[in-house]
Amino acid sequence: MSHHDKHDHDKHDHDKDAGDRHRKRRHMLAERPTTAFGIDIGGSGIKGAPVDLVRGEFAGERVRIPTPQPATPDAVARTVAEVIEAFHLPEDVPVGVTFPAVILHGVAQSAANVDPSWIGTDVEDVIAAATGRNVVAVNDADAAGYAETVYGAARSVSGVVLVTTLGTGIGSALVVDGHLVPNTELGHLEIDGHDAESRAAESARDRDDLSWSEWAERLQRYYSVVENLFWPDLIVVGGGVSKHHEKFLPLLQLRTPIVPATLRNAAGIVGAAALAADASH
Repeated sequence: MSHHDKHDHDKHDHDKDAGDRHRKRRHMLAERPTTAFGIDIGGSGIKGAPVDLVRGEFAGERVRIPTPQPATPDAVARTVAEVIEAFHLPEDVPVGVTFPAVILHGVAQSAANVDPSWIGTDVEDVIAAATGRNVVAVNDADAAGYAETVYGAARSVSGVVLVTTLGTGIGSALVVDGHLVPNTELGHLEIDGHDAESRAAESARDRDDLSWSEWAERLQRYYSVVENLFWPDLIVVGGGVSKHHEKFLPLLQLRTPIVPATLRNAAGIVGAAALAADASH
């Protein structure tokens, strides 16, 4: 086979693989439920809504109940049940919950802004017992990142997408060709001797009273390290501060395109619902 023929043959194989992937994804989406329920468990509030999985939007009014204090497993699970009971959901509707922790096969390995007794607790089991439903639990930044890749700022992008959430810390989600790589925790990279999020999170901008350009210098250092490690095709920036993206994103000099998230506060709920639907079939 000549080099030219081999190139055409390889290109044909690549196109065929891409076509097969798209067909498989369409088939999966055709089989997937059209509605699921997402719940976002945070330190101050527990929010839930049904999600239209075709459009990636809420299919009903969001309900929010303050997070119980102390936020122990039993108390939180009861509150989650209360949120679900506010809706008349068919029994087979998939339920996804976001949780502020590393989640390994349903079990919390850490606890941010919730009671330390969650560590080592099977989040899925505790909430399933309280609600009588099958539950999929996922890290909160992973849920938001997945939503952005399926419905939001990275919707049509293939390859490697990194979604970062700038807030109290830096949450991260890595999605490769539509598949979530869970629990990346890239806010905790050590950069210049510091835990990265302690210098570059939005809370650090407030704490150190930084101007947008001063904060952008810290973000520049963070995102440069991250892009050199992962060579992503796209970086998406979420968190409340992303609504001011024009004040800091244009100041960054990266080779990777970097864009603001589009789903904002809905991302966690939408992502949890979508991941639960994916797991259900």
